[in-house]
Amino acid sequence: MRPLILTLPLLLAATSAHAEPASTLDGLWQLLGSCARAVEGPEGSSGSEVTVLFSIKRDGSLQGQPRIAYSRLVGEDAAQKAFLAEVLGGIARCFPLAITDRLGGAIAGRPLRLRVTNRARERRA
Repeated sequence: MRPLILTLPLLLAATSAHAEPASTLDGLWQLLGSCARAVEGPEGSSGSEVTVLFSIKRDGSLQGQPRIAYSRLVGEDAAQKAFLAEVLGGIARCFPLAITDRLGGAIAGRPLRLRVTNRARERRA
């Protein structure tokens, strides 16, 4: 079985509050996306990307520890470590996810991959 993958660039966007629990995969990715967008990559890490592999329990909590499945880190060691810490911390703060029992039963224990990239913000003229 292939894991589900989501690619999100790091943006400085506000997270949206979800009043209703997610009941679809699209809703799940929106929840996870809001967590990834809340991460601000440190200066000097622009161009870095990381793919985090994790599983979710039926109740929306994290199953085990997230693992880094892929990384391409840019910048000095301190910027790279800070980027990784912010990504993993941002994901950890997202749990437990507000999901329905039905969605929880469908995705429980399945490997999920979340790809986070730190792209340089374009300057506005």
